[in-house]
Amino acid sequence: MCRDPIATASEGESIATCDFDEEEEEVQISNLHEKETSKQVLGTLGDHDYLEETPTVEEQLDAAKREIARLEEENQNLKLEQFHLQRFQCEPKMIMFYTGFKDYGTLKAVFLALQPTAESMIRWSQMQRLNTTEQDCVKPTFTAQHLCLFDQFFLFLCRARQGFFAADLAVRFNVSPATVSRVCITWCNYLYFMLGTLPIWPSRVAVDELMPPSFKLTFPKARVILDCTEIHIQTASSKVLNTVTYSHYKGTTTLKSLIGITPFGSISLVSNLYTGSISDKEITKESGILSLLEPGDEVIADKGFLIKDLLSEIDVKLVIPTFLGPSGQFSKEEITYTQEIARLRVHVERAIRRIKEYHIFDGVMPLSLCGSVNQLWTVCALLTNFQGPIF
Repeated sequence: MCRDPIATASEGESIATCDFDEEEEEVQISNLHEKETSKQVLGTLGDHDYLEETPTVEEQLDAAKREIARLEEENQNLKLEQFHLQRFQCEPKMIMFYTGFKDYGTLKAVFLALQPTAESMIRWSQMQRLNTTEQDCVKPTFTAQHLCLFDQFFLFLCRARQGFFAADLAVRFNVSPATVSRVCITWCNYLYFMLGTLPIWPSRVAVDELMPPSFKLTFPKARVILDCTEIHIQTASSKVLNTVTYSHYKGTTTLKSLIGITPFGSISLVSNLYTGSISDKEITKESGILSLLEPGDEVIADKGFLIKDLLSEIDVKLVIPTFLGPSGQFSKEEITYTQEIARLRVHVERAIRRIKEYHIFDGVMPLSLCGSVNQLWTVCALLTNFQGPIF
């Protein structure tokens, strides 16, 4: 069948026209896409000023200074959250609470006096592993610990003053409980040796020069005020040990110490700790005080100190409250005399209270610590002298 040439031509024109329209539409779409892309690019370029001037050196320095100041402030805030001495250096009450020293200045002065010899300390655990010959050749290594010496001193004082457990101090100082124990034992023995060399027993001349008026008017020859105190210890499984440590005065097992203070209030005598059953007379002989007293001295004590015969042998007078006579009544003079003694004896009670404010002695002392408790007791007693006068 033959097709009509005219119809065929018309169809060709229609197809050509249709193809042209499609091409034109594609061009329009392409142009539209290019316009949109150009807008996006221009918009992006508009967001940034690539012609902005570079900051000057002065501006960069100012920015750096502001950043340094911000970091320093942040660092200071972090330090205030940590547990260390510098945090409390402007708070005397907190220094007293944690260390027993009246202020940061006194604490720092004592440490600086100790520092030259403290730097040559040997760890307690190291000394335990060495025999006598090896100990003579050992090199100081205690300063290599995680804590600096000042923080070690602070740790020991916290342990003694507030009685913190080793686990507590380990968290506060970011060390292990074993390190806490080693630091405390080492510093306890070191301070016992160092403080024990201090001349705490003043001469007769020094006592006379510093004698308070209250003593000059009543007992001008007073040299020392004596009293005993006790700390509780764990009951032992041994009946023999329990018998010698049992104190009838306290009604429990104790260790007992003789404390002496000068008329102006400083501790001048700290005896060793003895078993609780020891008498006041026996502990006076064992303490060594008889060799320190001089003829003409007066010793003030409670009436329980039956040491008149011991003192008479060295020409020293015992001043104690009057015993009640056969009449059953005190005379007016005896009452006044007893009151004067009681008024002066209260100072030694205050001194002992200061020692007991080292709360490591609050509880029952375990028998495992009896090997070092004597050193600890002496150290705490002598540290109270840095608190200043008690009256």
